[in-house]
Parts: sequence; structure tokens; C-alpha cells
Amino acid sequence: MSGFRPLSSGLKALQPEAFGADPSGERMARIRRSPHFKDGVFQNPGGSTGRPSLSMVDFAKIYFDKDERPRRAPQGTVPVHATTLADLAKPPATGLRLTWMGHSSVLAEIDGHRVLFDPVWGQRCSPFPFVGPKRVHPVPLPLAALGPVDVVVISHDHYDHLDLPTIKALADTDTLFAVPLGVGAHLEHWGVSADRLRELDWHEATKVGGLTLTATPARHFCGRGMRNTQHTLWASWSVAGDEHRVYHSGDTGYFDGFRDIGAEHGPFDATMIQIGAYSEFWPDIHMTPEEGMRAHLDLQGGRPHGVMLPIHWATFNLAPHPWAEPGEGTVEAAHATGSRIALPRPGEPFEPTADTVPSDPWWRAVALAPEGGWPTALTGAAIRTTAASAADAQSATGNDSDRGADEGTGEPEAVAAG
Repeated sequence: MSGFRPLSSGLKALQPEAFGADPSGERMARIRRSPHFKDGVFQNPGGSTGRPSLSMVDFAKIYFDKDERPRRAPQGTVPVHATTLADLAKPPATGLRLTWMGHSSVLAEIDGHRVLFDPVWGQRCSPFPFVGPKRVHPVPLPLAALGPVDVVVISHDHYDHLDLPTIKALADTDTLFAVPLGVGAHLEHWGVSADRLRELDWHEATKVGGLTLTATPARHFCGRGMRNTQHTLWASWSVAGDEHRVYHSGDTGYFDGFRDIGAEHGPFDATMIQIGAYSEFWPDIHMTPEEGMRAHLDLQGGRPHGVMLPIHWATFNLAPHPWAEPGEGTVEAAHATGSRIALPRPGEPFEPTADTVPSDPWWRAVALAPEGGWPTALTGAAIRTTAASAADAQSATGNDSDRGADEGTGEPEAVAAG
């Protein structure tokens, strides 16, 4: 796949500011030197460019189906945690705390440092303020109330991960930004100085205080404008502190590289895994809950370890699946594998290494129930008991951590989404 021809200078002048800027100069020269850049575009692991081939007309027919549309949005007010600000004022007792702000936005407090992943405080994930997917719940607290952040981490430049209003607000602070190769062009265009950027190719790392941040591979694609090329990279991220390690998937399809990431950078105390906005029309660039759990296990050496936080769901309506389906699917996948999951309400802080984490299926109170009603949920104590039993069984049978994820871990087979 070759790139489109650049827009004329006249058309460029009409572009919305949210389109950002194309890489140029030394940044573009560095992109061309990347081993992941071929035939004029960034490539996914395995060589594909990853863009979905579904036409907008075909997608609209499915997305706006009048019978299914009610299930793709909550039927009541989404419960947002009420005391986020007060809770964050106290340091985490264990040294590690995660606060899911909705979608893929997570504040991670790691060994005395604060990392903000994919912050989206805007009302729409769109280049225009008047059209595009609108959030279905408010942000848990104003961005200004969040307090100082050591580093903002961006996974890629799609609107639901790189938000113009949020970045412009953060541009007035002294926080650093860790971004995939090429994405720095957008941030500089919006007022972030070059000396605050840490722009990384896959497998490159940077130090921020006592943290090591590594850009790791993902299977996705990029782009903000109508005719832009694959000149900005997408990434997942490993962040390691003195005592704790976390992983943020960004957006990605399932691929074998999760095992390599886990072997090099894991195991992780917590993984933040994309499990929403999947579809049978783009199976290679987003994961189902079952695939997300498989990725979590791969990252942990093929056995249940740490806590998996499902992200990239519940905030924006971006795919044809029912709104509550990613949450339900994550619960089922956790039970099937004996894995520990956290199910916080937006804004609800939790400590992954503590004895308990949020585990109630809160979405059921505001979602349209499926035909036949909600299944008997194995959440909370039941999942913890299952996870403990699985760990005991592995210990008793002598299974070690380097056993393959498909060799007796109980992980589900990946199934088609939709």
C-alpha cells in the first residue's frame, strides 16, 4: 500500500486544527530509517498495513440498524465514581494504583510516579466539535484537578486516543510526553515543545524519573486526516518502576508478539487490555474479550498472573456490538482461564496488588438486558476463588511459567467478533 499524494497548500489551509501535522524534516528522515517502515508506510508485525477495508456505506447499514441500535448504548446514567479526587489525594498503600477514566484513559501511579495513558477529556472523538461519537458518561474529574503528571503516554494518533482539547490543556504544563515515532509532529503543532517529547520506535525505551517506558509492538494502523498516510507509528507500552510493572495495549489485534513482549518486559502486576470496539469487519486491528484475555495470558508467560483491566469500552459507541458486551465477555473469559480482572466504574481507583479489586458487573444496572436476562455472573469472590484454584492446580502439577499459552492454561480459543 503506497501513500496518498499530499494535499495542496490551499486545501491544507482548510484542514481542521485537530488533523494535526504531517512529519517532516529530520523526523521524517528518522521514520524512513525505521525497520518497520517499508514501501512508504509503517507496517504491522507480519507485514500488513492494517487498515479496515469495509466501506462507510456498508458500515452505516449495520451501525444504524434500528433493531440493534438500542443495545449499543446504556439505557440509564452510567455510574461514575463520586470521590475520585479525594481518593487520589491519598498515596497508594501498595505503591501501585490504577484509575480508569473511561475508554483507554488510565492514570497509573507507579512507585511514586504518575503516568497518564491516552488521556481523552474531550466530548467527542472527532476532528469536529459538532459531530462524531460522543461520550456516554462524563469524565470523573476535571483535567486540571488531576494534579501534576510526570509523563503522558500516547499509543497512537486516532481521535479516541489523541485528543486535541486534552493535549492543548496539557501543553501548558511541564509534563513530558512519550509517543510513538511520528506522533510528535501533532503535539508540536498544538504547542508542546520539542524538548518535552520522547518519540520512540518499537523496542526503544526512555527514562522518566525512576520509570522505564518502552514502546512495544501492536497490530493496528494510524491516521487523523482524510487522506493521510501511515507516517505515524502505533504502539503498546511497557512501564517499569522500581517495584512494579504495567502494560497498556493501546489498540491492537491479537498477534503472537504478546508472548515476546511478556518474555522481555513482564510479568506485569497489571495489564490494561483493549477489549471493545471489535467487529468481524476489522478482526485484525481490535481484540474481542476472549482475545484480550489470551493476550493477557501471553504477556504473563502463559499462566494467570497479575490483574487485567479491560479498557477501550463503555465511553464511546464505536462498533456494532452491544454496549455491555465487552464487560460481559471479559467476565466470561476471566472465569474460563482463572484470571484475575478488575471491573472499576469510571474514576474508581484500585490497587492491583491489593487483596481485593472492584469486581461487580456495574454496567448491568444501566444496560439493556439480553434476551433471557443476564447470565449468572461469576464475578467477585467467585472469580478470585477460581483464580486461586487454577494457581493451586498449576503448582500441584508442576506447570512452570514458560509453558506455552496454548499448552494447558485453559485459555479460550479466539472466536470471531460481531
